[in-house]
Amino acid sequence: MQFDSQQYPHGDLTEKIIGAAMAVHRSLGPGLDEKIYENALCLEFVAQSLDFSQQQKFPVFYRNKLVGSLITDLIVEGKVIIETKVASGISDVHIAQTLSYLSISGLQVGLFSTFAPHPSPSKEWPTSISKISKSVKSVVLSTYLSKTSPHP
Repeated sequence: MQFDSQQYPHGDLTEKIIGAAMAVHRSLGPGLDEKIYENALCLEFVAQSLDFSQQQKFPVFYRNKLVGSLITDLIVEGKVIIETKVASGISDVHIAQTLSYLSISGLQVGLFSTFAPHPSPSKEWPTSISKISKSVKSVVLSTYLSKTSPHP
C-alpha cells in the first residue's frame, strides 16, 4: 500500500523530506557515517528551499531543574524532527527516544532516515525512511507499508 501523505500531520512536508532522503541515498549509497548523511540532507534541503535547523538543543527539566539537553539531528520547517541512522532497522529504543524528543520539543512528527549497509533478507521491512507521529502512535515505512502493518 502506498503512503498517503494527506493522512498524517505535515504530510506534504514529510513527503518532500522523504524525497530528499531518497535522493541522498541514491547519490551516496548505504553504509557511510550518520553525520555524512545528515550534512548531505542539509544540502538537499537548501536545494529544495526547505528551512531547517541542525543539532538544535532542547532543555530537559526534572522537578523544575535543568538536568541536561537533547540534541536533534535536524528539524525541518520547525515542524518535523529528522533522525538519521545507519542501522538495518529501527529499534524500540530509537522509537522511544524519538517519541521523547517529540514530547520535549513540542513537535508532532518525527522521521527516521535509515541508511543501512545491507538490507536484512530475513525482514520484510526494506531499508527506507520511517515515520513516527504522536497522533498516530505507529511506525510507517514510506511507500511500503500502511499504518496498520505490524512493527518489525
